[in-house]
Amino acid sequence: MKVLIVEDEVRLADALGQIMKEQHYQADIVYNGTDGLTCGLSGEYDVIVLDVMLPGENGFQVVKKLREARIQTPVLMLTARDDIQDKVTGLDRGADDYMTKPFIPEELLARIRALSRRQGEVIIEEMKFGDLTLTLSANDLCCGTKSIHLGYKEFEVLKILMSNSGRIVSKETLISRVWGSDSDAEDNNVEAYISFLRKKLNFVGSSVEISTLRKVGYRLEETT
Repeated sequence: MKVLIVEDEVRLADALGQIMKEQHYQADIVYNGTDGLTCGLSGEYDVIVLDVMLPGENGFQVVKKLREARIQTPVLMLTARDDIQDKVTGLDRGADDYMTKPFIPEELLARIRALSRRQGEVIIEEMKFGDLTLTLSANDLCCGTKSIHLGYKEFEVLKILMSNSGRIVSKETLISRVWGSDSDAEDNNVEAYISFLRKKLNFVGSSVEISTLRKVGYRLEETT
């Protein structure tokens, strides 16, 4: 499981990171709402643990903007105040659960597990972008009457691009999610699979293309 921790109390944030590490979860930590929003918009996390009172964007603003961008990652909000209005505001903005500090680590972990299971209950058979359909059960890419089977890494790269709905996806994100953060994969590995996918998009005659934004990443675009 990959967890994003957005918490400005450095000692607490680092302690949360250690708790996640002990559970063999991968945890990324940021200490302000602006960075939390940027990371959350990548769509690469299974759960986000989000403090309310943050420098930059506060937690309410972050979760609201994530939902406006159609990021459905489960969000567990943390607050130092036991105020029912804070809880109502957070849930209304799109949070999935709420905990008051201080909390028991075992309860936090139980809630994170519950949120990750809840996300896993949503079963999607296919993804669409433009004239493309990606069949998740068979790893097939379809456009009109033509289709082609994708290899595992081709499939994973395209799925990430399609799930980001035309947003930019960095090479670092693709390497982390497809090859793994501990792998030896480099930028040229990503470039090779982008090339493979472009050839397959051309084969099925799609009007969708993978655009390269130099030194930034890739995104899907519809051509006219």
